[in-house]
Amino acid sequence: MKAVNLRNGRELASNVLVADSLLTRLKGLLGKENMQSGECLWIKPCMSIHTLAMKFPIDVIFLNRKRRVIAVVKNIGPNRCTRLYPRAASVLELQAGIIEATATEIGDEIEIL
Repeated sequence: MKAVNLRNGRELASNVLVADSLLTRLKGLLGKENMQSGECLWIKPCMSIHTLAMKFPIDVIFLNRKRRVIAVVKNIGPNRCTRLYPRAASVLELQAGIIEATATEIGDEIEIL
């Protein structure tokens, strides 16, 4: 699957992996040395994330049920937590720098196909 910003047509990721079970959501990106180019983890449901024990920074996009961006967190480093976003239905975890590179902002709609 891939993730595309519908406002500007920019591709956020060409390889979207889904974490939608208790086990896959708990594991997330833990144990990975880095993210490959174009890789993304789509966690659902999810209203907050942590980077405890991770080895690299990531960009995070919080989406509502309609896949509209309700919050972005750029370049969150290891051993950090985001605040809780009660309106979030899912989260995209991306390589650090993707939010800026794709000019993704609050209100954008993300298509995952």
